[in-house]
Amino acid sequence: MSSVDAFLEAAIEQAEIGWRAGGIPIGSVLVIDDKIVGRGHNKRVQQGSAVLHAEMDCLENSGRLSAAHYQRATLYSTLSPCDMCTGAILLYKIPRLVVGENRTFKGPEQYIQKRGVQVKLIDSDRCYEMMQKFIAQNPALWNEDIGV
Repeated sequence: MSSVDAFLEAAIEQAEIGWRAGGIPIGSVLVIDDKIVGRGHNKRVQQGSAVLHAEMDCLENSGRLSAAHYQRATLYSTLSPCDMCTGAILLYKIPRLVVGENRTFKGPEQYIQKRGVQVKLIDSDRCYEMMQKFIAQNPALWNEDIGV
């Protein structure tokens, strides 16, 4: 298993944790120097939060890091990040983003690439199928999460 697969697997595990807890199955990990330094999953439902998307939770759980740390980081997300999460990636100058899938939702990937972030799309069937199953069971919750 490649390191990309192992880190995406860790993000998928976070998504599954969130789903089992009654939330939206999106997970994220922050990797620096081939080590996971933060993990997170969407907690909007569980914590009644407007902003706790998986990427935001992951960054929060990573703690305070120096600019030098962020500049060596890769953020993994099971789903293409939204505008808010993309803004955090740009704010902290995280240079690499690995996306599990973007068929369910495609955030501003072209914009973030124009801003210098390397975006790698895995196009994981596992990530896609998890989201499709969730959306079929919870369409109103999904629409709320993406601002529809």
